Amino acid sequence: MKFDMDYIAHHNALTETNPYLKLFLTIFLLILTLALDNLYFDIFIFIVMSIVILAIAKINYKSYLKFLSLPMAFLVITCLFLMFFFGKGEVIYETGIFGIVVTTDSFHYAVYTFMRVFGCLPCLGFLALTTPIAKILNCLRTLKVPKVMVEIALLMYNAIFIFLNEIDTMQKAQDTRLGYHSYWTSFKSLGALVSTIFLRSLDKSETLQFALDSRGYTGELPVYEPRKKEN
Repeated sequence: MKFDMDYIAHHNALTETNPYLKLFLTIFLLILTLALDNLYFDIFIFIVMSIVILAIAKINYKSYLKFLSLPMAFLVITCLFLMFFFGKGEVIYETGIFGIVVTTDSFHYAVYTFMRVFGCLPCLGFLALTTPIAKILNCLRTLKVPKVMVEIALLMYNAIFIFLNEIDTMQKAQDTRLGYHSYWTSFKSLGALVSTIFLRSLDKSETLQFALDSRGYTGELPVYEPRKKEN
């Protein structure tokens, strides 16, 4: 099943719920989670927001897990880096590799960082998976967020899904040519994928600029504004 966040945001039980309410709730929970810095509260928020996403918004659990998979992968890598290379205190584990050790401070630092991000992820997922990006950007615009920030968010959102589609197409092409049938070919295919995506990103950015210029771009992108309901 291909992950399509934009489709999910338009087709769930909370799509038509007030976007301002969802935006403020997300911001409030993020600030509360970061301010309290409590491991038990982080777990509580993760469980509660996951229930809201799966049971109330009725989003498929596979889609939710796919949403969490990429940031969780980066989170684990970051926390391992923090654990082995930061912090002082009593040594609790020695790797035996170039003097790299785990200390009490670095272990606690990694655990607390992991749990705080762990608690924030479903809060962001609640907003991203239940609210179309057009409604989010309209909320930001009406709340007087600087136009340049709204436009950057729109362009980044557009670029992310273009490149995810490119990656999916290239991976399928490599897979049909047995590009992942062994560890060695998998590493070669991954290297070719990364290098090609970098070149494609440069090409896509130039194409996007040409497309904007050809449509009379003057430095400001129009943002969707929903029609007011007639009484």
